[in-house]
Amino acid sequence: MRILITNNSLAARAGTELYVRDLALGLLKRGHTPIAYSTKLGDVATEIRAATVPVIDNLDAMGSPPDVIHGQHHLSTMTALLHFPQTPAIYFCHGWAPWEERPPKFPRILRYAAVDYTCRDRLIFEAGIPEERTCVLLNFADLERFKSRGPLPERPQRALVLSNNLSEQNSLGAVQEACARAGIELDVLGRCAGNACAEPEAMLGNYDLVFAKGRAALEAMAVGTAVVLCDVAGLGPMVTTANIERLRPLNFGIRSLRNPVHVDALAREMANYDPIDALQVSHQIRESAGRELVIDELIGMYQDVIDEHARNADSNSMSAEQHAAAGYLRELSVGLNARDGEIDRLFNSRGGRLLRSYGAIRRKLQSPIQSMRNMVRSRTQSESREASRAIKIK
Repeated sequence: MRILITNNSLAARAGTELYVRDLALGLLKRGHTPIAYSTKLGDVATEIRAATVPVIDNLDAMGSPPDVIHGQHHLSTMTALLHFPQTPAIYFCHGWAPWEERPPKFPRILRYAAVDYTCRDRLIFEAGIPEERTCVLLNFADLERFKSRGPLPERPQRALVLSNNLSEQNSLGAVQEACARAGIELDVLGRCAGNACAEPEAMLGNYDLVFAKGRAALEAMAVGTAVVLCDVAGLGPMVTTANIERLRPLNFGIRSLRNPVHVDALAREMANYDPIDALQVSHQIRESAGRELVIDELIGMYQDVIDEHARNADSNSMSAEQHAAAGYLRELSVGLNARDGEIDRLFNSRGGRLLRSYGAIRRKLQSPIQSMRNMVRSRTQSESREASRAIKIK
């Protein structure tokens, strides 16, 4: 099959971007032809293309239509559906909160998949997607990439924060203090901390305890570290054999992070560290959360969607699609207006005024600095020319 996978971005190494990478590489390995599409390309796009998966930011680049669209994020999904009017689609929701994850309604989206039961509730109870059209495909780890580490020590010695969101400006300080009190060395990897990591699989085995959520937490468990669920949204429990059956269907995500990130609460969860139990958790994850199991499910879903679309080809209505497209554009307008209103509110808030004042001061400071730089650059260039002339004379 030719499978077009859409995403709003393939730049920074984050959740849906890496999901596209791992899915595309898995499909390619099975003999299919995945094509990754986004209007924002970057490091992840480069990595995907290096694996010989086509990557495009303009659908006109495709000389032949896909057999099915694996849609992620409504703008890129709807762009693909309108560009390829004969191609059916599935839509995959990865997040409870982001506006980009809002599911569009369109006649050729024949299945809706959610990465956990939180997102499934968003599809059914907020977006009005029929329950019979939805399913849950839990997140996966690439077990070839994330290999098992050796046995954990009796007590944790090294810990890692693995999060693109935690930083000194939010809850990172509490984690640092909790680890310092426990005598545990702590490192931080993540975009907001200014220390993004391109290959977490090469790092995780060096740590005994990891603070993470979602897919990062899943991958840490696959490696065999003990994991405390933690992010800016809140603090969850240490993942154990006693709670993993409850937490896994929640994708170790927002519904798991119900407590404030406080030092004492962190200490209580860290006290649940048990190397034997963490090993058993890792075994469970490696048995049930591998990439190949999810790709099996997705390939079956793609084929079902293609077959259903072919059976109903004569009944497909252009007017129904036009009506759905108009409804989508209206929702898009409402959403953009709401975002503009939020931006205006932030702009006019006290924090926004402070930022503008800081910007004005910075510009005033930069002006003489830039003049000085220009003067130095001009003098250096002048001296260089004089030196060149002197050399020629000699």
